[in-house]
Amino acid sequence: MAPGLVETGLLAVNHDDNKSKSHNLKADVAPAESPAQTTWETKKEVTGWIPETDDDFAILAVRNLVLDICMQNGGGHGGSALGMAAIGVALWKHVMRYNPANSEWFDRDRFVLSNVGYDAWTMDELKGYGDAKLNGYKTIAHAHPEIEVPGVEVTTGPLGQGIANAVGLAIASKNLAANFNKPGHDIVKSRIYCMTGDGCLMEGVALEGRVIVLRLSIALAGHLQLSNLVLLYDNNQVTCDGPLDWINTEDVNAKMVASGWEVINVADGRYDVRAIVSALDLAKNSSSKPVFINIRTVIGVDMASAGTAKAHHGGFDQDSIAASKKLAGLLPSSRYEIPERPLQFLRESRDKGTAAEQSWDKSMDKYAEEYPEEAAEFASRQKGTQGDFEKVLNEATSFKGRYIRNGIREHAMASIANGMAAYGPGTFLPITATFFMFFIYAAPGVRMGALSNLQVIHIATHDSFAEGQNGPTHQPVELDSLYRAMPNLSYIRPCDAEELIGAWSYAMRSVHNPSMISVARDPVGEVPNTSREGVQRGAYVIQENSDAAITLVSCGSNLHYAVAAAKKLEQKGTKCRLVSAPCLSLFDQQDSEYRKSVFPLDGKPIVSVEEYVATTWARYVTASIGMTSFGYSASNESNYERFGLDTAGIEKKVNKYLKSLNGGSAREAGWQQL
Repeated sequence: MAPGLVETGLLAVNHDDNKSKSHNLKADVAPAESPAQTTWETKKEVTGWIPETDDDFAILAVRNLVLDICMQNGGGHGGSALGMAAIGVALWKHVMRYNPANSEWFDRDRFVLSNVGYDAWTMDELKGYGDAKLNGYKTIAHAHPEIEVPGVEVTTGPLGQGIANAVGLAIASKNLAANFNKPGHDIVKSRIYCMTGDGCLMEGVALEGRVIVLRLSIALAGHLQLSNLVLLYDNNQVTCDGPLDWINTEDVNAKMVASGWEVINVADGRYDVRAIVSALDLAKNSSSKPVFINIRTVIGVDMASAGTAKAHHGGFDQDSIAASKKLAGLLPSSRYEIPERPLQFLRESRDKGTAAEQSWDKSMDKYAEEYPEEAAEFASRQKGTQGDFEKVLNEATSFKGRYIRNGIREHAMASIANGMAAYGPGTFLPITATFFMFFIYAAPGVRMGALSNLQVIHIATHDSFAEGQNGPTHQPVELDSLYRAMPNLSYIRPCDAEELIGAWSYAMRSVHNPSMISVARDPVGEVPNTSREGVQRGAYVIQENSDAAITLVSCGSNLHYAVAAAKKLEQKGTKCRLVSAPCLSLFDQQDSEYRKSVFPLDGKPIVSVEEYVATTWARYVTASIGMTSFGYSASNESNYERFGLDTAGIEKKVNKYLKSLNGGSAREAGWQQL
């Protein structure tokens, strides 16, 4: 590493050799070269490394296990795992506070991208990695970590999500510590460790700038001074396509410093566990900034394909595998064998973790004696009672309140909220808010929350033509289709205050899925007989008439136009039923008899009215009045008129539709766009 001038926020962890015998911290070196200029060496041949210490043999045991897992079904993404083995040993053996016997210990350190370390991870489970899973076979060894598996904090498939989740976890820990820690009683000490690679750092949710220099999650973490967050960079200079410098030559260290992070460099992440441990220990000294540890590794280390894109995925050559097994004292043909020395060395973590949790339990007993009210509230939070929602955070440097200023970072906002929700079931209930249109930026995060069964409430504002002069860029005519189709997400569009209470009531009780409450900014007319209880059933009749010739159904800020149109139609002899349908996914969960009572199958026409593209309505109605194009830059009143979604437009289209049916069955005629 080239020497240089001292630069604030840049530290270096160096080591004199690869034998893991000693370490040397230097704060007077500034290795600020960009990755493309760095002279760190990557070797494609076996290095000749000989294990000597317990750490060395632990690294080798992990690597051989990775080889077995990946080769059992002809391949996997083993290259990075081989290169990061020393990082894993440093974290799970020496640094992290966790209990292998209890993956739910509340004050454990949390590792994002976690998929090993707890009792549930047996050899039999590991042997399922990459299996075709035929005949109902199941395993917890999925291709990506999934949250329902013990020891996995968050589901982290799409690149960059884990970083945003880790920021959320760090915010959660900081908030609990600020509210419950007392002098001499640090009952919340949880630190968050997150592993990242080049792909994550290039992905928008992590570092991409939408508004000049605002870089989503990483920028927010720096701004909030999340000193309990450590981001470890697996800097192997390779992507799945080829060398990293084919596509990216930016100075990552400088970018992180500019974002408010401390930066530590580790020159050798292949074998030097002690240097990595020293860097992690040094990171604990940061009192006002999150820490980025840039660890130089080699993808597929000690394989014939080491340091190349070929090591990213697929299998490895048999000669290199045999050499690695021999180095551990195993037969080249051995599979899933862990030598006794590293096995006992790593199993020490179980006793250490159990003792740490027991010590924490005792500290909680002492805390309860001195602060009984706070202890009771803390226990309540762990059980899922959020308490007073009126408190807000008024100062950016305080972690005690309940308000986070995310800025223009919708994608990160949703993903950070997932991290907070994942900290402890029910301990936090994150609520996000932005224009409905901008939830298109947040969609990846919202989807991951739904996939992970995390309770987050998303408030989508400005969801109608009331955006008016902002124009079609802000008028979300098609976005409801995405969220109405998303599994395990409740998209709720209330029409008035009564239904809004119903929406909140449902969302607060939905502990295993996110909800999106979609609201408009425009004033609405009278809607009769709305009911918060009706919202719980998804759709319900607000005006019944057994002699009705037609049923009109709508929701949100368009329902009052449908109500007014029904009055006009009845004045001219066409009797109408009216249905409010704030949440179609909830309606789908009702029994068949109820659904038929709301939307009869008697052949009479049922027409939906909404200022969106009617992609979902055909499952329920015989015709739809809605959008077939983008909106228009004009006032909301003129837009409803322009697209035939106001009272007069609805009346006109309904009359034309009834005339075309000529008394025939609307069901037999098939769904129509009016």
